[in-house]
Amino acid sequence: MSDESKGQNYQVLARKYRPTTFEDMIGQEAMVTTLQNAFKAGRVAHAFMLTGVRGIGKTTTARLLARALNYESDTVKGPSVELGTPGNHCELIMASGHMDVLEMDAASRTGVENMREMLDGVRYAPATARYKVYIIDEVHMLSAGAFNALLKTLEEPPDHAKFIFATTEIRKVPITVLSRCQRFDLRRVEADALQAHLSKICKNEGANVSDEGLALIARAAEGSVRDSLSLLDQAIVQAGLDGAAVSGEQVRTMLGLADRVRILDLFALAATGDGKGALTEMRSQYDDGADPAIVMRDMLDICHEVSRAKTLGPEAAFDAAPDQIARLQELAEKLSLGQLTRIWQMLLKAHTEVRMAPAPLAAAEMALLKLSVAGQMPPPELAAQIIEQMKAGGITPPVVSSSPSPPSMPAPTPPSGSAMASAGGGMSSAPAPLSAPQAAPTPNSTVMLNSLEDLVKAIPNAQIGLKSDIKRYVRPIRFKPGAITFQPAEGAPVSLPGKIVSAIKDLTGELWIVSPETSGGGATLNEIKKNARAEQDAKDRAHPAFNHPLLANARLIEIRDTKPTSVESNVIDGNFGDVPE
Repeated sequence: MSDESKGQNYQVLARKYRPTTFEDMIGQEAMVTTLQNAFKAGRVAHAFMLTGVRGIGKTTTARLLARALNYESDTVKGPSVELGTPGNHCELIMASGHMDVLEMDAASRTGVENMREMLDGVRYAPATARYKVYIIDEVHMLSAGAFNALLKTLEEPPDHAKFIFATTEIRKVPITVLSRCQRFDLRRVEADALQAHLSKICKNEGANVSDEGLALIARAAEGSVRDSLSLLDQAIVQAGLDGAAVSGEQVRTMLGLADRVRILDLFALAATGDGKGALTEMRSQYDDGADPAIVMRDMLDICHEVSRAKTLGPEAAFDAAPDQIARLQELAEKLSLGQLTRIWQMLLKAHTEVRMAPAPLAAAEMALLKLSVAGQMPPPELAAQIIEQMKAGGITPPVVSSSPSPPSMPAPTPPSGSAMASAGGGMSSAPAPLSAPQAAPTPNSTVMLNSLEDLVKAIPNAQIGLKSDIKRYVRPIRFKPGAITFQPAEGAPVSLPGKIVSAIKDLTGELWIVSPETSGGGATLNEIKKNARAEQDAKDRAHPAFNHPLLANARLIEIRDTKPTSVESNVIDGNFGDVPE
């Protein structure tokens, strides 16, 4: 056979290794078990909805279902999911050539006329098969009119008709259609199962692809079997005509991935505050063909693995080379959990920005600069210690300002960083420059703040707006000297925590930590007062005097204790002799 005929007869792996039985499907054991039980019990639905990501096997599953419904052989005369031995109709159904199995692409036939044309034949019995099966791919693309035309037939179909729908956008399918179908969610295939499947295909094809290369392909496919086979097709030809093994480096270059060791280097540079080194390494990887979006995703993976190493310690298991595991452990010792969670949030946002940015490389470099700036800051866990050191040294906490400092201002001396270096897991970088030292205000020893009520009473009446905001919007969680935690009520001003900090500093000369939380707060002072008033009102109304018929419609305005008159006093004391006639 000539080379030209070989090229013409070649069938891509995604078609060649399409499953021909339910047992061939990988990663869909739950669906296969459900179908097997339903067929054995004779409880087969009249409509099925298959959903999942692209390339997961929805159309293949639909054709297997059509085969199972119409399975017929010399020994089997009813529906069966045991398709190991091809039946009378199997070959034509899998080739999309059976006259009783109609396949329709809703992406190109979306109108109500197309749906009516298809449904016109539903009332006719199948020609040769047991059931007339309608397979509608990408069903979410149908118009509203087409869905409405389908509803009545879908609800009460003839006994000889079955419907199988496939979609990647299940949320776009009307709930009226979903409620009439038996739904199956095809899961993404795990990377390990996908790698084993690819290895088996390589043996059948006589191809030699390294385990590292297969792992990279399985990971890049993101759970899609068809995508993994397409990538494997591309990787096999990397070996050339000599049949040499395809290395992981060749697959990485083909996919546009950066070397994992270089990703570790990039992560370490950014996390430890080396902005120049991080930008240089990012540009070098980009010149070598790395995709900035994939670099950000790989850095997310590194951050996750370092966090696992930090939490689990030596017991953490990694699917990596020993030298890479040692690097992960080294980074885990240098970074605190607070820093790792901060890096994760920044990388998560950066990944989205890089994918959406018109210049991905520029977005990636700016994200690395943000990480480098954060790497120069002390760990978040040390915020309280830093504040205490600043208070002990008589230094006012810095206030962020948009205006630059005058060039003639001398650089202030930061507080001692020995405690920060020891608690920061090896991060010895100094905090950002602070404002010039100022004399600490003299505390007012007569002001004692032990509760929210004490704070409101201590605030001068000149700040009546702040007093009102505290009463209305502060739901206290914890109140102790030096720290207040509260949940802001709905409508609370954003600047309320800062105003409370300033007010307390003016009253006591001390810098308190005021932290808003999203939940867990109690009642506000206004609510407490209102509840107490309502409780007292109910108690007063329970008095026997209010049971008099003349007071049935009376409205209680106020109850006050007044000084009794002389006559009332004599009556109360029992001295009737002094009562005037």
